[in-house]
Amino acid sequence: MIKFVIPAILIGISAALFFGFADPIYNEISGLKTQSAAYNQALSNSKQLEMERDRLTAKYNAIDQQNIQKLEKLLPDSVDNIRLILEIEKIAALYGMSIKDVKYNSKEENNASVGQRSGGGNISAGPYGIWNLQFSTNGTYDNFVRFLEGLEKNLRIVDVSSINFTAQDVPGLNSSVQRVYKYDITLKTYWLKS
Repeated sequence: MIKFVIPAILIGISAALFFGFADPIYNEISGLKTQSAAYNQALSNSKQLEMERDRLTAKYNAIDQQNIQKLEKLLPDSVDNIRLILEIEKIAALYGMSIKDVKYNSKEENNASVGQRSGGGNISAGPYGIWNLQFSTNGTYDNFVRFLEGLEKNLRIVDVSSINFTAQDVPGLNSSVQRVYKYDITLKTYWLKS
């Protein structure tokens, strides 16, 4: 009987050691291996992201600085309403016209995201904002058409929403009468949200 009791006790002790110490340690090691695999995957993803970042940075740095400035003018990261009005005034001046009665909704300016300079108009919820601007100008029809062509060729994206005009006869040279129009223009411009 002793022959059977000692092996049974040893088997019981070894089973208790296995289930008491070895099995929890084995489970902990398995969990650590799984966690290690997840960390290795995250490290691999991080290295891939770093390589992609470096590739994109090199690609960005290869772009000519003047082209970057043109892109920033095309779709700026803020409304920069003063610069836009000055650009429009400069285009109008080329054709003997001046910008007057500039209007925009300054209340909407406070609704723009913090850190973004903005003007009035509609602030969209998408990746870009829309800013409405209204102004008036006077000039002949031919000069006005050239002014619109100048706006069209300008790098800053603007959409003319509406044009209202009224005619005026103005005395010209040699006692002739020249027809001049007053144009009320509403346009939209866009800016990229950060």
